[in-house]
This record gives sequence, C-alpha cells and structure tokens, in this order.
Amino acid sequence: MRRGRFAPTPSGQLHMGNAFSALAAWLQIRQSGGVFVLRIEDIDKARSRAAFAEQMMDELLWLGLGWDEGPRVGGPHAPYEQSRREALYAAVLERLEAAGHLYPCYCSRSELAMIGNAPHGLAAEGGAYPGWCRGLTPQEQEARAAAKTPALRFIMPSQALPFDDALLGPQLYTGDSLGDFVVKRADGMFSYQLAVVVDDAAMGITDVLRGADLLDSTPRQLALYAALGLPAPRFAHVPLLADAAGERLSKRDKSLTLAALREAGVPAERLLGALAYTAGWIDRPEPVKAGELIPAFGPVRSAADLKLTVSEPLLQWLRA
Repeated sequence: MRRGRFAPTPSGQLHMGNAFSALAAWLQIRQSGGVFVLRIEDIDKARSRAAFAEQMMDELLWLGLGWDEGPRVGGPHAPYEQSRREALYAAVLERLEAAGHLYPCYCSRSELAMIGNAPHGLAAEGGAYPGWCRGLTPQEQEARAAAKTPALRFIMPSQALPFDDALLGPQLYTGDSLGDFVVKRADGMFSYQLAVVVDDAAMGITDVLRGADLLDSTPRQLALYAALGLPAPRFAHVPLLADAAGERLSKRDKSLTLAALREAGVPAERLLGALAYTAGWIDRPEPVKAGELIPAFGPVRSAADLKLTVSEPLLQWLRA
C-alpha cells in the first residue's frame, strides 16, 4: 500500500503555497487508496512553535485534508514530531560516521556566506560547499577542534545522480554541483536532510510530494538512502505559486495565509477551487470540496522556472 505524507515546519503560518503542496500530496495518496501521514518537522526548536503546529492541524482539517496517522490520531510510527525522534537521528549518524561517510567541518558562517546561492534561486542548501574541510589531516582537525566545535558533513558521491520526478520528469544532478552537506550542525541540531530520510524510511513512506524549492534536496536524500542501504521513496515536486511578476505568493502577501483567508470569511471550498484551477485539475474556478478533486488529480499544468502563476483576477475571485 502506498504511503504519503505532509510534513510542515511550525515556524510560521500556512499560506497558499503550503496548502497547494498539502492538497497535491493528499490527493495523490487518496487517489491510490493509500495511507496519508502528517508529520510535524519541528527539529529546529528555536524557530518552531507548538501553537503554530496546532493551528496548522486546524487549518488542514478546515480544508478537508484529514490524515490517517500523525498527531491527534496516533499510529504505529509515533511520535510524529521530529523534536521527539532525535535518538533515531543520533543512531543513524553513528552508522554513517562509522562507515566513513562523514567528516567534521570547521568553517565559519562568514566563510560559508562567501559560497553564494545557486543560480535558480530555489536551492534548499544554497551554493555547493567546495569541500574545504574534507581533506584536513587528523592533526589539523585536532588543532581546529580546540577552537571550534565542528559541524558534520556528508560526503556526496561525485558521479551523476539521476532520478525521475513523478511530476517534473527526468532530473540530473552531480555530487560535485551540490557539494557535501551538513547532517549535524555545530550547535548540535540535526539537519533537515538527515531527519527527513530517517523519518520517511522509519514510517514506510513510499511517495514524497512537496514543493519545487526542495527539488535539489532529492539527490542529497537519495545519496543518504544509498549510504544507509534503505529503499528510497518515489519523489514528485509541484511548482511554487507565484504572481505575474514571478514573486512567490508566500513572500508577497500576508493576507494569503490560511489564517487571514479564514478570518476574511473565505470558504475552504473556494480556496480549493482556486488551487485546483491553477494546477489545471479543473477547467474553471469554482468552489469544490477536497474529496471531489480526487479523480481529477494528475500532472500540474506547465510552469516556467518551477513557478506556477496565480493571476490577479483569480485572487480577486478568491476573495470575492
């Protein structure tokens, strides 16, 4: 049986883009008759808020996107909050370190800031780390460790890393273009890349559908699956919602948070209709329930630069 998930980070409020990803992931699994899991990715404790997690769950239920396993429901893979799963991440980190897949990194924030960002602006990790600390001798590591607690980086394979995205088609990255990435920060926090792989594997997730801003996370996570000898799920990425100028809606307009839309009296069915029309699952904007969209789910209409335009007239219709 197929198993999918939605895994929000409770560091802020859900917006239209989050709702689009959640809806697509929910429809994919409901169409297959599978199990839908909700996981709260609150591993960054400094930024996460329990109140945001509760609000997110209320808003998912408002949209009609219920879950089969997760907070408030339970399930065989509890706990479903990453902040309560750190022992699992520590155990996997020990396996990776013992197998020679990691090395300590002593680079400062200012040094890392020099690397810059990836050209397309959607990279989850920013620019590729050039491996400055990979070749340090044990003596050099010891000398630097006396002054600074290191982060731990995963050694990416240098060869081509192809994968087939269920919505975007064939993708090709190389380890060199991505660079070695952090799996545990110097302050002791486990990284998103490590935690998500450990959790998806432990929870038996077969299908990962998420936003295109995480597209370049996929080859990194596939490398982790391979290093751990674990089967990888199928990946699919939906375009990010943007206005006509190409600016992401989540950054443009705070009135497009789900909380603001609810407070303004926008019915959930109207928001779902706007999202489904934008994706191309229905041929005109009209109020619709989540369950009514299950047969219509499929490939998202073509998008430029991994962004899908939400027109101003459609936003006006949404708020009417």
